[in-house]
Amino acid sequence: MASDRAHPSEELNPGAETPPRVAASVIVLRDSPGGPEVLLVQRNPAARFMGGAWVFPGGAVDAGEDVQQTALRELDEEASMTVASPSELVPFSRWITPAEVKIRFDTWFFVVRAPAGSEPAVDGAECVDLCWITPKDALAKGADGQLELVFPTIKHLEQLARFESVQDTIDAALRRDVVAVQPRIVDRGEGLRVLLPGEPGFDDPV
Repeated sequence: MASDRAHPSEELNPGAETPPRVAASVIVLRDSPGGPEVLLVQRNPAARFMGGAWVFPGGAVDAGEDVQQTALRELDEEASMTVASPSELVPFSRWITPAEVKIRFDTWFFVVRAPAGSEPAVDGAECVDLCWITPKDALAKGADGQLELVFPTIKHLEQLARFESVQDTIDAALRRDVVAVQPRIVDRGEGLRVLLPGEPGFDDPV
């Protein structure tokens, strides 16, 4: 699937705009001889939403939680990894699902160094596989079809590929002014495409 194509599960919404659910996602990083690696988990192919996609661990905020608590819970549930304190999570970005689709999230992405000595493991239900991989290699495997990557994951991997170490990534995140990004999904007769603010056609009328 091309990097600007919507995932098949992202159905267009012909009715009133669906309010997005607040969510959190965790970009777990570890250093390697080839540069920093990220942890990706594969969603169950049978899942109705984003089935089969390789993503960062994460999910929707439950009642009584804040986004940091959700991030820690989802990381534990989906990858069996425990981060000692919410303070270790550094905000990296905030993405809001396009208004044009039915299932929407307002997701905070956090970066964190992998806990020392921890070995991730999937639950086998919601997530069925995992891998440590450099952002560059993940993008290459996504391009040739070995990994099914969705638009937000691709755009985050492109940014992460610029950093030379985990600490470099975290330091850059600490300097960031996180501003919400809300892409658009458009249909120009060639399938659904995803556009970012500032890209050609983003401000065109529907």
